[in-house]
Amino acid sequence: MCTRKMRFFLNHVCLSICLAGSAAAQTTLTWQQVVDKFHAANPNLSAGLLSIQESKAGEITANLRPNPNISMSLDQLQPFYGNPYRPLGSALPLVAFDYLHERQHKRELRLESAQKGTAIAVSQQLDLERNLLFNLRSAFVQTLQAKALLANAKTNLEYFHKELAINRDRFQLGDIARVDLDRIALQRVQYESDFQTALVNARTAKITLLMLLNDRTPVDKFDVAGPFDFKEQRMQLEDFHAKALQARPDLRAAMQAVDKASTDHKLAVSNGSTDPTFGLDFGNAGGISYFGMSVSIPIRIFDRNQGEKVRTYIDIAHAKRLTDAAHAQVFSDVDSAYYTLVSTANLLRPYGGPDGYLETARRIRDTIAFSFQRGQATLLDYLDAQRDFRATETAYISLVGAYLTAAGQLNMAVGTEVIR
Repeated sequence: MCTRKMRFFLNHVCLSICLAGSAAAQTTLTWQQVVDKFHAANPNLSAGLLSIQESKAGEITANLRPNPNISMSLDQLQPFYGNPYRPLGSALPLVAFDYLHERQHKRELRLESAQKGTAIAVSQQLDLERNLLFNLRSAFVQTLQAKALLANAKTNLEYFHKELAINRDRFQLGDIARVDLDRIALQRVQYESDFQTALVNARTAKITLLMLLNDRTPVDKFDVAGPFDFKEQRMQLEDFHAKALQARPDLRAAMQAVDKASTDHKLAVSNGSTDPTFGLDFGNAGGISYFGMSVSIPIRIFDRNQGEKVRTYIDIAHAKRLTDAAHAQVFSDVDSAYYTLVSTANLLRPYGGPDGYLETARRIRDTIAFSFQRGQATLLDYLDAQRDFRATETAYISLVGAYLTAAGQLNMAVGTEVIR
């Protein structure tokens, strides 16, 4: 018997040590650490950076000059006629060089167009980061919200166990009937269900966050920490509009597309011009060396790049219309996020303070519980007070999560962090 107890004790000690080691090895990240890890590991951001490098490689190609050409020939060979012992006696060797000269700044315009394409790629990368950061922020807030709901469910479950123990003692003393104790005990199902649901939601939120971070850390060894409360920050809607017009990368990309379309049209006009090819040749005829020069000028009667001129001119108007649409989208995003934030803040204000919903629900619960233990309140009042307090706390936590998510949405709509 002693051996069995000793074995149980040793197993319990080993389990405690393992759990302590697991808790010590847990990785807890702040929001800034999550952002840094996101920038370093997210595959979508990495792919976007590669796209920028590809665009910069295109600048190298656009800036290249035409290659010169060299041609060599050997003419007047007579292996079957003339002197059969001197088949190369009348041969005429010739070496020729030619080079295409690009006029009207074609190379410069190609480079300018490629550089503006790179600028658009950079803005699109920033816009991708803006959207992904919103997803990351939402996942971070959902994790904090799930943790808050889990802690609240655990606290409520512990409180209910104490209340249940008190009422069991009352039943033993004959203070309450068996049916009342059974009805109270049945409420434990709801508290345990809340706890298990919150536990699953906390794990699911962490899994989503780990996916965005491209992290393979086990869920039980990963955690985040940060403020999860309501701190209202007020700014005028016009201020958000002004900041968004300056900071939104998708709007900047649309404006850059107009500029690039103008450059592409200039390039199309330039490509419609005639480029001469200059040539230089060296030869030998009858033992006399000579050289010559030539100029080849294409006669552009039919093809003067008319189609590209028209297309690029239309593309300017197309880019301008997309810029107008981007402007409208910016105002729509900011307005929607702003009023969502204001509405959520209006719902949250009554919860705070000594006379707020939270403290009122707590006072009612404690008062009804005290009265019920002394036979001054009905069981129905007692159960309703418990349920109302649990619903009030859950609603507050959900509203805080909605407020922080709305703040992240407003940051995304503005294009920079204006609500912290």
